[in-house]
Formats: sequence, C-alpha cells, structure tokens
Amino acid sequence: MEHSTGGSLEKALLVVALGGLAGGLVLAFGSGRPELASIVWLAGAVPVLAGLLVEILRSLLRGEVGLDIVAALSMSAALLFGETLAAAVVAVMYSGGTFLESFAEGRARREMRDLLARVPRTATRYHNGALEDVLLDAIAPGDRLLIRQGEVVPVDGTVSSASAFLDTSALTGESLPVKVANGGEAMSGSTNAGDAFDLVVTRPAKDSTYAGIVRLVEQAQASKAPMSRLADRWSLAFLLATVAIAVSAWSFTGDPIRAVAVLVVATPCPLILAVPVALVAGLSRAAHYGVLVKGAGPLEALARARTLILDKTGTLTDGRPQIVSIDAHGGMEVDEVLRLAAALDQATKHPVAQAIVAAARERGLTLTVPREVAEIPGEGLVGLVEDRPVVVGGHSFVTGRLGMTAAEYPALAAGSVLVAVGADGKLVGHLIMADPLRDGTDRMLSRLRRQGVSRILLATGDRQEVAKRIAEGLGLDGIRAGLTPDQKVLLVLTERKRGPVMMVGDGVNDAPALAAADIGVAMGVRGAAASAETADVVLLVDRLDPLEAGVEIARGARRIALESVVAGIGLSVAGMVAAALGYLTPVQGALIQEAIDIAVILNALRALRIFPAETTEPTPAVGSRAFQKRVQP
Repeated sequence: MEHSTGGSLEKALLVVALGGLAGGLVLAFGSGRPELASIVWLAGAVPVLAGLLVEILRSLLRGEVGLDIVAALSMSAALLFGETLAAAVVAVMYSGGTFLESFAEGRARREMRDLLARVPRTATRYHNGALEDVLLDAIAPGDRLLIRQGEVVPVDGTVSSASAFLDTSALTGESLPVKVANGGEAMSGSTNAGDAFDLVVTRPAKDSTYAGIVRLVEQAQASKAPMSRLADRWSLAFLLATVAIAVSAWSFTGDPIRAVAVLVVATPCPLILAVPVALVAGLSRAAHYGVLVKGAGPLEALARARTLILDKTGTLTDGRPQIVSIDAHGGMEVDEVLRLAAALDQATKHPVAQAIVAAARERGLTLTVPREVAEIPGEGLVGLVEDRPVVVGGHSFVTGRLGMTAAEYPALAAGSVLVAVGADGKLVGHLIMADPLRDGTDRMLSRLRRQGVSRILLATGDRQEVAKRIAEGLGLDGIRAGLTPDQKVLLVLTERKRGPVMMVGDGVNDAPALAAADIGVAMGVRGAAASAETADVVLLVDRLDPLEAGVEIARGARRIALESVVAGIGLSVAGMVAAALGYLTPVQGALIQEAIDIAVILNALRALRIFPAETTEPTPAVGSRAFQKRVQP
C-alpha cells in the first residue's frame, strides 16, 4: 500500500471512517432510520475515497501502479450500487490498514530513530584553562573535551585520562560497558558509563564514526527494496486478475453485487503491506547487532549472496601487527626488552611501533619519555631512554648501528616481521611480530556456509606465500594473491557468473571491488572512508562475526516477507472465488480481507524477533587485547 500522507492525516481519515460506520450502525439498528444511516456511511466513506484517489494520481504520475486502485474500485462500485455499508466497512479497513502499516513501520524503525536521537549537538571543550560549551562544527582535531558521566561521546578521539568505561550497546549490541585505557580510541556515539574523562579529538565531527553511521541510517530509511518493486509488478497482475474475476462474475450471473464483493475482498493486497514492513524490521534488527545495511535493497541482496570474497589485511586479519614472541639476549628480561623498545617507539606513528607500545601498556609497563630521538625512515629509531642509548628497527639496521656483524636470524614464517632491539651498545633482543587471523574466523565461515554461502575466496594484494599461511585450515575454495584493485574488480565480475557475490574489505583499494559486487561489506570502524561510502553494508565493530548475524537476519526477513505474500495472496484469491460464487457479501468480503491484511502485517513484524545464533566465543576479559579490539576505531 502506497501512502505519502503523514501519520496525523492517516489517523484523521481513520477517525472519520470509524465515526461514519459507527454512526450509521446506530441509526440503522438503534433508531430505525436506515435512510439516514446510508447518508452517514456515505459521509464516512467519501473522504477516504477522495484521499485514496489523490494518492493513486500521485502514484501514476511517478509511473507506479498498485492495488490502491482495487480499493478505489471497490468503494466506488459499492457506492454506485447502493452498498453504502460495504463502502463504509472498506473505508474503515483501508484507512485502518494504512494506519496499521504506518504504525508497524514506525515500530520497525524504532531502533534506528533511537540511534538518530542520540546525536549530540554540543560538546564541552577545555579552552584557556576553562570549560566552554561549543557546537560540534567548532571542534577540531587536537581539542581536549570533557565527557561527563552519561554523556554521548560526540566525536572520535583518544582517552587522555587514566581510563574510561564506555557503553557501546547502541552501536554494536555489546551488552557490557568496555574499559578503554589511556591512549585508547573512543568511538563517537558510545556513552560514558563511568566517571568523567578527557578526550583528545582525532577527527572533525562531520568525519566521525557516529556521523557516518547517522548518514547511512538516513539513507537506509529512504530506500525501497527490489522486492517492493517486484511486488508492484505482481500487484499489476493481481489487479488485472481481480478485475477479470469481478467482470466474469457479473457477466455470468448478471448480479453486479458479486462483482462488488470480488473487488472488496481483494482490497488492499497484502503483497504491498508485507514486504516493506518485514524488510524495514530486518534493517532494524541488523543495526542492533552492529550491521548497518544501507537500505532494504541491500538487505535483500545480502540474503541472496552465494559467493563470499574476503580481503586479507584488516578484514580476514586484524590489520595491526601483534607481538608473537620476544627473544631476550645477554641475560636481559623479556619485559625489559619490550619496555626499552616501546619507550623509544612512542616517538613514531609507525604501525609496528604503535603495536609495540600498545603491547607494553597492556603488560602494565611504565614507559618514560625518550629524548634526542632520530628516525631513519624505513629503517628504525635511535635515541635515549633514561639516558641509555637505545636503537630499535630492522635486524640489519640495529646490528649496523651497534657495529656488529649482522648474523642470520632463523627463518620466520611468511608474513612475520622481525624487530631488533639494542641498548647500551649491545643487541638485547628481538621481537617477532605478525598480523594474525581474526579470532573465530573459521567458525564464522563455517556458519556462513550453513546459511547458503557455497563459495568463499581470499583476494589480496599480498604475496602468495603470505596468503596461503593466513588461509591455512579455513577451507577456502580459492586464494587469489598479488591482486591490484582492478584485478579484484575482475575477480568479482567473474564470480558473479556463478551467482550473487558478497565482497568484504576495508581499504581504499577495496572500494572498486565493493562497488562491483552485488553486496559490498566494509569494515567501518577502522576501514577507509572510501570503502564505507561505497559499500552496501558497514560492520560497526572491528570484528567479522556480526556479518554472520547480518546474513541470518537478512535471510530471515526475506523469508518472512515471502511467506506473508504467498499466504496473503492465496487467501485473497480464495476469498475472491468465494465471492464470485456468491458465498460472500460485500460486507463479509471486506471484513475477511482486512483480517488477512492485519494477519500478514503482524506476521511481517516477526522479523523484529529474529535472534541470530549465539557465537561460542567467550567474552574477553576487561583490559585484554581481545577486549580492546572491540572498541578501537
């Protein structure tokens, strides 16, 4: 059912139609004035019919034909042949169905509205030793903000207090507050669940995670699904069938009331009601689990995906190097090797250095501020840590600085990185680092296969040996390594010949492939903005497992929509046949059809109750690396 009027007008039409029906019934059966009852029924039906005709005209101007025409035909025919009671019943049921559809869609969008309603407008900023309230547009990277208890974090930033407890449930579905240590990143849109803390801004408000989420939600709310367009095409066929049955019933029996009954029992069609309600409900459920689908169309595409193509770095893997092991030399303790390296590495933003600093902080090591630091790009760092000369970098660079012969280090696994540490003129240790596979990836891929994804490929620009090592034990159907962005696009286009393709990536180089796929999925927390803008689906947490929940919800919502359509159309056709054979009067047909409409709407709302299968992964301990990964943008 198409309607462009606001909820207040829908409610007003329903009140008028109900008043007309009730008033006429009182006059007809309470006071014995059937002639006046007919006038009151007419008065209740005509405003609804007028509003319906205006809506039909608007739809025709947009090139859309729907079953609202059947509703107009049934009311017009009932009034023409003196069936004013039937016209009043149809008016009540039509206006009631329109109002119920609006109410149902409103309930389905509730979680998205809650997300939009949480958008903060101002923030409290430190300025010249005082606090001031400023508009978000006035905030710039580097500003320090005060986030009070209960306030929503307005922009992305890093925690400059000792720690912060953040409630990310509105964004990720994470039920428990998470602890973010000093220097950790706080995602905009999360709520301060602990004491007040200071936040150093890293992105302008317009580029923040939460602002991007809100833009995507608004796009999702304005979308129309391919299933809805398909429903419009079906509605034209159903309209022709309805008119044919009505004309046939009139022609063979000579009774125009049978034609009226046929038209009435077909008004309006659950085909139009069920699809948008079920899919909008699916959008709401997916957002609750940290999967932001940009519209009902992408939700349906997500439900039909048969091939999954995964990028490696930042998608299949964490995208951030982690310390695998530490080799200490010359009697130095492992923690001391890490502390010296991390203290010096505070002076650079290199990803490997930042991973070393993070690892040291997780172990509770105290890091002093280095002095006289010099960075040799692509090689390493030299400087003073507590007046001790320290050098950190590649094995050859460090040994060269120490005046040593660069002895061969044992061969590392493909994709690993070796970081050497020197102190006081001696080689004191090595850090072996790697970009590991995300936890639970194998289980997630297995569950996706059970949901109908029959083919899974790895597509990466990395070397073949690195890709093979990462993919070991995952049971992938293929590995494509050394790919350029245009080669990833070609792979997607080739795989589309087998069926709908879902591509998951996070980098700028993945954006073209995401656009070429039937459904593009971006890692939205730390992924490139180009990928998030291009993709159809954005994962709001730095994990892959929400994707499995999103696919399950999409399939469930689509299945519920189709079930509602098939059941509703089947019952409508049966009712039309019964009316054509004279078993239903127009009033009875109207009541039966609207009962069908209410049933399919309520069935479509079952999509709000889709609960994806729980993962078997344990909840990470607060402060652990796995725990921090859940909140780091």
